[in-house]
Amino acid sequence: MQKQQLFKPCDLVIYGALGDLSTRKLIISLYRLEKAALIENDTQIIAVDLHDKKLAEFVDIARQSLAKFLNETIEQATWERFSARLSYLQIDLTQAEQYKKLATVVDSNKRVLVNYFSVAPFLFQHICQGLNKSGILTKESCVVMEKPLGHDLKSSQEINDAFAAVFHEEQIFRIDHYLGKETVLNLLALRFANSIFTSNWDHNTIDSIQITVAEEIGIEGRWEYFDQTGQLRDMLQNHLLQILTFIAMEPPVNLEANSIHREKIKVLEALRPITTQNVAEKTVRGQYSSGFLKGESVPGYLEEEEANIDSSTESFVALRVDIDNWRWADVPFYLRTGKRMHSKRTEIVINFKQLPHNIFKDSFQDLPTNKLVIHLQPKEGVEIQMLNKVPGIDGSIKLHKTKLDLSFLKAFKDKPTFGGYERLILEVMRGNPTLFISREEIEQAWTWIDSIQDAWLHQNEAPKPYPAGSWGPVASDALLAHDGRSWEE
Repeated sequence: MQKQQLFKPCDLVIYGALGDLSTRKLIISLYRLEKAALIENDTQIIAVDLHDKKLAEFVDIARQSLAKFLNETIEQATWERFSARLSYLQIDLTQAEQYKKLATVVDSNKRVLVNYFSVAPFLFQHICQGLNKSGILTKESCVVMEKPLGHDLKSSQEINDAFAAVFHEEQIFRIDHYLGKETVLNLLALRFANSIFTSNWDHNTIDSIQITVAEEIGIEGRWEYFDQTGQLRDMLQNHLLQILTFIAMEPPVNLEANSIHREKIKVLEALRPITTQNVAEKTVRGQYSSGFLKGESVPGYLEEEEANIDSSTESFVALRVDIDNWRWADVPFYLRTGKRMHSKRTEIVINFKQLPHNIFKDSFQDLPTNKLVIHLQPKEGVEIQMLNKVPGIDGSIKLHKTKLDLSFLKAFKDKPTFGGYERLILEVMRGNPTLFISREEIEQAWTWIDSIQDAWLHQNEAPKPYPAGSWGPVASDALLAHDGRSWEE
């Protein structure tokens, strides 16, 4: 495949290269970038882990990961190019002097040093200090941080301070893989490139907005981590709030990182606080019990391996969110996310207001509202739900609900599709921070989330049970029913 010079080649160092994130996501994404000829010729991929491995052993692990998780045939020519980039170093990440080993394989004069932290957060500070003492960092060097970036505002600030002691803010790339998804990025085009939406995107025409991130999976062997975190902090603090900011933000001056970050922060600052005074009416916590998913019996949260039967950690959250600014006055945003739900689904539903007068009462006593539905997964696309006349010459006008459906796979079938990680890794290599999260965004989000967490602790109520394979607790339906609305199912 013919390839043009794209950007300066990199020394991409993956810390924790034998871990789950690396073997499931990063290796697969890098291989797909190789296949698309989007990695510069001289770029190296340096795997770092505590375990003593020969290079051939790591190359074999990478090949096994591709065979298991790639979901496509491995092309031998691509694999040969990709595997030739790989090297492996055994480093104890808690020992600063061992980072000198990196000097034997990286060359900061010829390549940009990209440090990908695919490790537990307690190692972040060790790596920053080790790199700082190694003598291999330059002004071009950068770091990529994976969540969780703390469990509250204070711990998040401690992590950010550890990075800030070594790196400038423009060198730090905080990943939320949802920001690499085509449909999330398409929100910018949908809102700001189409006058039909740009001029109808506020409280005058929109009744309410729903964001759903539903997972079929349960804890999947990470019960201890999840039980200390919960769904609010694991999913809502990052993924759902990031989607919310793209939906709600004002038009940025341009597509530069600072312009977009500035508008997203304004949305987070305008979130109405949820406190002990309103937490009962604004939030629902749930925890899945045993049930059936796709015809198979699955255990409840407290029945999972290594579970603490006294746990009150939530596996489901639903919120009513209000944004106190002019554009979104009196427009509720309903957010929900949970594990062991009916099906895997991530979507945004924009509900437009009902027309003030109905002249088609023979078809509908109350006209159904128009909806804009943005599917993020499993299928990617946009659909508009609207009313059309049923064909016929019987003298009456009968209406029928129809959909205008734009499936990304159908509309752009000749274009290769990539996951969030491919795009974000590529943007790091390009040095483009637009699709990453700024420190101020993270800390503003934590400030709002901490208030909810504190209110729950004060409330001291057990999460509502819901059977695995359902759409969550009955109380989440009541949350919307109180406002005369219902979830899109």
